[in-house]
Amino acid sequence: MTPKLITTMKSYSRPLFLGDLAAGITVAMVALPLSLAIAIASGADPATGLITAIVGGFLISLLGGSRVQIGGPTGAFIVVVYGVIAAHGHDGLVLATLMAGVILLVAGALRAGSLISYIPEPVINGFTIGIAVIIATSQLKDFLGLSIADVPAEFFEKLGVLWDARGSFNAASLGIGALTMLLIWALRRMFPRLPGLIVAVAFTSGLVVLFDLPVDTIRSRFGDLPSTLPAPRLPEITYARIVELLPSAIIIAFLAGVESLLSAMVADRMIGGRHRSNAEVLAQGAANIGSALFGGLPATGAIARTATNVRAGGKTPVAGLVHALTILLVMLVAAPLAGYLAMPALAGLLLLTAWNMSEPQHWRAHLALPRADLLLLLLTLVLTVLADVAVAIGVGVAVGLALRLRRRNVPPADWNPPKH
Repeated sequence: MTPKLITTMKSYSRPLFLGDLAAGITVAMVALPLSLAIAIASGADPATGLITAIVGGFLISLLGGSRVQIGGPTGAFIVVVYGVIAAHGHDGLVLATLMAGVILLVAGALRAGSLISYIPEPVINGFTIGIAVIIATSQLKDFLGLSIADVPAEFFEKLGVLWDARGSFNAASLGIGALTMLLIWALRRMFPRLPGLIVAVAFTSGLVVLFDLPVDTIRSRFGDLPSTLPAPRLPEITYARIVELLPSAIIIAFLAGVESLLSAMVADRMIGGRHRSNAEVLAQGAANIGSALFGGLPATGAIARTATNVRAGGKTPVAGLVHALTILLVMLVAAPLAGYLAMPALAGLLLLTAWNMSEPQHWRAHLALPRADLLLLLLTLVLTVLADVAVAIGVGVAVGLALRLRRRNVPPADWNPPKH
């Protein structure tokens, strides 16, 4: 369970550092707008996204079992975090994240990292597509500039509220959001090594300021972002709160463990390496405890950012450390500028993220699955969107394992990195 950082330091060199430095800065420019957008979509203060990327991302690279894993807040947690904050407040989320970190430490110590192989692929695909649907619908308010005080969490109720607010449609918001998506798409194809996310979001946000467009920004909605990390502190811990938040903590721990190990598997295929699963689970535990102590969100390995790190030339965990320190530097020096980022631009970024999470290039292959696997995927997807994440995962895993026991010969999953 030795961290990969210790292993890679034995043969570290100046060329490796220069490659890691460039990759870390590149990934930070991708992670910065994503972290803000994910925090906002989760119902949290935008600064918590940066805190998670800094503290969680640093600890995942420092202690993790992958050479190139990049950690931070991810889209998969949006639904869970939103629900916990709505029911228990931000302090409740902090305690649930802290408890999830402890659960992951125990799981790592018990060498539970290899258990991911028992989770059926249709369950993961159905859950991921379901989360993508929820993320996309949650961003329509800002993308279209609709005036809605509170968007309900329940799917059909949310659609009804969005429809009722159609009269407040803001063409400027739609234009900024659509232009952001178009720029990200174009920059990704023409300049794949350029951090197109931050370039696109910064450009369209600049248009909002330059032409004084009637569009919400982070600053107009949330005020100025803090320019320092908060002091670490423990949330209120009582027996009653622990019991109340334990289901949420288990779900957070499960998602963090699964997504981080999937990300590490993707990285292995990209670099021809082999991660240490139990070290990775331990790192997720430490990262979530660390993020919680600073008031951040749940942290895990981020598949798209990890793939970006590899493509940008990252070779060792030093790239992940540079990524976290770069975001910290931006927070210390340029936090006021981040306040000018336009909400429709961030919404467009998350709409693209949701599209890529759903992996449309694999939809045809999903439809060609055996009937039982396809039904399992659809069951998990529908339960994720219409019911509850815990129910979707619980039912999906139970049904999937029953099918696996019946067949006994499920082929290994073939994971492919999304673009962003």
